[in-house]
Amino acid sequence: MKNLDILYEDNLVIVINKPAGLAVQGGKGIKSSLDKILAETRTPPPLLVHRLDKDTSGIILTAKTREAAARFSRLIGTGSQSVKQYTAVCSGCPVKKEGVITLEIPVHGSIKKSKTSYKVINSHKLSDMVFSVLELELGTGRMHQIRRHLAMIGNPVLGDDKYGDFKLNKKLRKTGVKRLLLHSSRLIIKDEINLNLSAPLPDYFQPFINNNYADGSVVISAY
Repeated sequence: MKNLDILYEDNLVIVINKPAGLAVQGGKGIKSSLDKILAETRTPPPLLVHRLDKDTSGIILTAKTREAAARFSRLIGTGSQSVKQYTAVCSGCPVKKEGVITLEIPVHGSIKKSKTSYKVINSHKLSDMVFSVLELELGTGRMHQIRRHLAMIGNPVLGDDKYGDFKLNKKLRKTGVKRLLLHSSRLIIKDEINLNLSAPLPDYFQPFINNNYADGSVVISAY
């Protein structure tokens, strides 16, 4: 895991394509984490600017100085100056092909306003199951926001062992789908130094993206 996939690096930042299964921060019971790897391989250690869930893959931004970390943290936290896009495969298909989910989310005992925009890229039928590929954009940054919002509208992310369809996940594991199908796919930061970076999808997304199902299942709609 020390062979990190670096998407971009300059004198201020290092942008990494984090693999699923790698925790961003160390803690009790965590043997390996991104911050630990960075501390072991870089001097001084780069600083985390934002977070991804352990099981979510994709783009994560780190900064080489405290000043840069503060600067990019502010930019990422300002919706008008950053775009954070994700790709997910979910169960079923949302009723609307494009929409904005604004359902409130409880956070540490408080109810927080939350916003996730989504667009259905395509839908697939496999045996008696329907799955959809979504492109999502965060308007707020609540913990597990995308996973929670999609579960709340009845379209949980495949492989989600916290908010997902556990019966379906068990069925999919028998077919080889053992990862959370959520990926941080694009990050745009609008500043004096403009960043527009994308991270390729992991291989385990490909059966859903390319429709390569062995049983001859088909795309039932495309948008």
